[in-house]
Amino acid sequence: MTPKTSTYPLRLPTSLKLAVEKLSKEEGTSINQFVVLAVAEKLSALNTAAFFEERIARSDREAFLRILNREGGEPPRPGDEL
Repeated sequence: MTPKTSTYPLRLPTSLKLAVEKLSKEEGTSINQFVVLAVAEKLSALNTAAFFEERIARSDREAFLRILNREGGEPPRPGDEL
């Protein structure tokens, strides 16, 4: 099953297009494949940042410090000390 695709006319400054042509040729890919991967990487980075921002927003620093400073547990393994 082939994934659905759509087209989008993309306008790039000449210098940027030349750089993309050079890099895609070095990597043995098409310009289209290079741009698709670049967009996917950017989306991944933005989604990762949003994920951690959401996690930070619902974090409880006091609870973290209580767990970190609680009694018991095992001492750090050799090489894991602070």
